[in-house]
Amino acid sequence: MSLQLVPRREDDEGAMLAVLKGLEIEKTLGAEPVLSALRRFPPEAPQFSEFPEDLDPKLKAVLEARGIERLYTHQRQAFDIARAGRSAVVVTPTASGKTLCYNLPVLDRILKDPDARALYLFPTKALAQDQLAELYSLIEALGADIGTFTYDGDTPQDARKAIRSRAHVVVTNPDMLHKGILPHHTKWVKLFENLRYVVIDELHTSRGVYGSHLANILRRLSRLCRFYGSDPQFLCSSATNGNPKQLAAALPEREMTLVDQSGAGRGERYFAIYNPPVVNRQLGIRRSALNCARDIALSFLGKGLQTIVFAPSRLATEVMVTYLKQALETRPGSEGVIRGYRGGYLPLKRREIERGLREGSVLGVVSTNALELGIDIGSLDVAILLGYPGSVASAWQQAGRAGRRQGT
Repeated sequence: MSLQLVPRREDDEGAMLAVLKGLEIEKTLGAEPVLSALRRFPPEAPQFSEFPEDLDPKLKAVLEARGIERLYTHQRQAFDIARAGRSAVVVTPTASGKTLCYNLPVLDRILKDPDARALYLFPTKALAQDQLAELYSLIEALGADIGTFTYDGDTPQDARKAIRSRAHVVVTNPDMLHKGILPHHTKWVKLFENLRYVVIDELHTSRGVYGSHLANILRRLSRLCRFYGSDPQFLCSSATNGNPKQLAAALPEREMTLVDQSGAGRGERYFAIYNPPVVNRQLGIRRSALNCARDIALSFLGKGLQTIVFAPSRLATEVMVTYLKQALETRPGSEGVIRGYRGGYLPLKRREIERGLREGSVLGVVSTNALELGIDIGSLDVAILLGYPGSVASAWQQAGRAGRRQGT
């Protein structure tokens, strides 16, 4: 089976709705519709606030040069909370600008107090590198001497001493904090004495046994800060979950202020649940979910809509990639429009795939939950989840990889 790719059109909405309409009228052997649910989420208009009056002028100028003339209401609220000396947890949808909720107060504080330090904790090294690139670009545009470095297992030994003495912002993960920083606190005196902010991103991943471990690490961190005379604020961000304020307060044992009213606008979205059709009514056997996901993905990809498919395992990822490549990469020059993404790929290959998605040279990607977290892969049109990922937060995170633009 081979498909001809259609160039991307302006009428994405019509193309998407045509595919959904086709699924809606599809029936099983018992005339049961395979589309178990179809929900429409109407577009939401953005809500803005002005920049704080005391925001550093250089930081304001850089944001305006990037086209950010005002802040979303939740970004301004998070800044005001941080400036008031309180800890905060921001719980807003994907692509709502959560990164600026903590970058803005951190950079503003360091510009006004060059001795101030910040510690950023990300659950994975890939996410840390992605967020570090965003922070770097802001600092370069500022032209300020703000040392920002990654400190993880990949950091060369000869660079570690320089990072300990020069870094204003240290980007790491909980494992490295536990093994590489806290036991060697005497070498990190400058960080601990001047630590003003601890940023914890993707807080919803810190649940269960892993969350218990992280809570103990953060308590050790707080104890060392008290020993060195500092009392940092905690700025957390999370995907939607049932009790974000309680979770955020329990981990570092701090009073948290919740920011959960997003000011970011959103385009129209559709959420459909597809149940594979019955192929043997006597035995109650349904068609393979993998094959159904392949056909649905091809329906969208064939119309030029950039699509991500989340598969439940590495094996399913590779099988799906093979299916889609066989269907779509049949002509010279079409190689590489479908890519796989999972743990085990070299970092350079993963960065290349992320860049291809942002630039549009990659039309479709099949991924494990490695792309679930907030790595910047641009604005996809469709997200297909092969099976339930295990939690409501993960389901919304994966679905939220699509619909980051204002279109449908």
